[in-house]
Amino acid sequence: MKAIEVISIPVTDQARAKAFYLKLGFCMIAEAPFDNGKTWVQLGFPNQTTTITLVNWWPFYETKMKAGSLHGIFLETENMETEMHELSKQGIEIQMMNDTNLGTFIQILDPDGNALVIHQNK
Repeated sequence: MKAIEVISIPVTDQARAKAFYLKLGFCMIAEAPFDNGKTWVQLGFPNQTTTITLVNWWPFYETKMKAGSLHGIFLETENMETEMHELSKQGIEIQMMNDTNLGTFIQILDPDGNALVIHQNK
């Protein structure tokens, strides 16, 4: 193995989740129908190889991924102050903030409650 390619984020409404992630600066990579009325929605940041897919289905029935159950995806920023201002303008609430010797961290929630951490290195 050589890389993380796609991270699946469980959501209830792909359109609503897509709008949220586009506000964060993600770009559309693919949106296409497949397999019995399902839709593949894939987003990513420019010039990055790891992407996300917004799933309201999950093909592995023995593993249940409930909307809002994903926590711990870290997004990097170069300027936390600017990032916080932009999030506020977009109506995105900051859930918590920690300033540590590893940098500054804030947590936000997507519309389903999936937690994302935004990090700025010291």
